Amino acid sequence: MSTIPTIVVTPSTAADAYGQVDRGDLGAGSAAGSGGFGATLQRAMQGAINQFHDADTQATQAMTGGGNLTDVITALSRAELTLQTATSVRDRVLQAYQDIIKMPI
Repeated sequence: MSTIPTIVVTPSTAADAYGQVDRGDLGAGSAAGSGGFGATLQRAMQGAINQFHDADTQATQAMTGGGNLTDVITALSRAELTLQTATSVRDRVLQAYQDIIKMPI
């Protein structure tokens, strides 16, 4: 049985990481790190779609007898978590929109 590594995130390390992402200092992904909110949202959606395609591919391989059960369960769990995250973000955006609409002029 393997242990799950624990990562301690302090406010200063989180701020440093945020600054690196903002400047694009994280290496291979830095070229795609520009473009503002719209580009960031588009990359997030593309990542979610890729998670779903990976889960579908793993499930198809398992049904044909070629996949590893652990890989299938991991891919499906990641896809489920991605869907829950996307739904949560959507709900928060809609709530923020409704709050803005309710503000008096």
